[in-house]
Amino acid sequence: MSLNKYLDIAPEAAAALAAGKPVVALESTIISHGMPYPQNVETALAVEKIIRDNGAVPATVAIIGGRLKAGLSEQEINYLGKTGAKVPKASRRDLPVLVAKGMDGATTVTTTMMIAAMAGISIFATGGIGGVHRGAEVTMDISADLEELAETPVMVICAGAKSILDLGLTLEYLETKGVTVIGYGTEELPAFYTRKSGFQVDYRLDTPEELARAFHVKQELNLRGGMLVANPIPERFSMDPAVINAAIDEAIREANERGVHGKATTPFLLAKVKDLTEGSSLESNIHLVYNNAELAAKTAAALCKLK
Repeated sequence: MSLNKYLDIAPEAAAALAAGKPVVALESTIISHGMPYPQNVETALAVEKIIRDNGAVPATVAIIGGRLKAGLSEQEINYLGKTGAKVPKASRRDLPVLVAKGMDGATTVTTTMMIAAMAGISIFATGGIGGVHRGAEVTMDISADLEELAETPVMVICAGAKSILDLGLTLEYLETKGVTVIGYGTEELPAFYTRKSGFQVDYRLDTPEELARAFHVKQELNLRGGMLVANPIPERFSMDPAVINAAIDEAIREANERGVHGKATTPFLLAKVKDLTEGSSLESNIHLVYNNAELAAKTAAALCKLK
């Protein structure tokens, strides 16, 4: 039972944690804000199945009725999917008010890391992290995900930073914060929809066991913060960089014209890119999440063996 009075750990996840078995955290913003219904629910349930098929227990994270949830029922996942963007997007700054008012919240990378750490979950699979937005030298638009990676002891497995961002500045920021960026089977940071970006990661590791060992040593050294694993999208689902970059440039131009800013920026840009690519980006998004879930489950299993 959790010591945090605001946290509910689902029975399946709680039993696994108590028995020292692998558990993988999943975010809920991808359900409510990342995809249309019913694809969002279908994808969320498929991701949970992939994690189970690879030997771990899934724990989708959200805020439901003011309760921090580490692990959702199928009914709760359906609720988030159907309610969609009406569910507030919850970052660190939103948690106190959402909980105090008994509201719902779809957790970002930041809040999923926080709640996973509260529950004792070390591995988290997502699509892509936030980062330094293009033009941040003027807007100061920098995702809270980067600060959380510097503070919270969770390994985040993703397909790199979303390609709507300034990837070079994102890596510089992570370096400043002391966050290790690992390329899984690659020395180059993947750019979410594509496998390459032209930017180098800190280290290349090639097996789930190597990932688990690196994170285990970090924990034993009592070093603060998490680790970022960039797992490239499978080759067959990778998009043409010219096509996706042209769509991103157009989406950013429109966002600037409309005055879109803050937490509305990423959902707007991703939706616009989906429209401009006639849905190809959504298909890529789904399959990169599946790929990350599989690697996360295998890494969580390897980490449990080390403990």
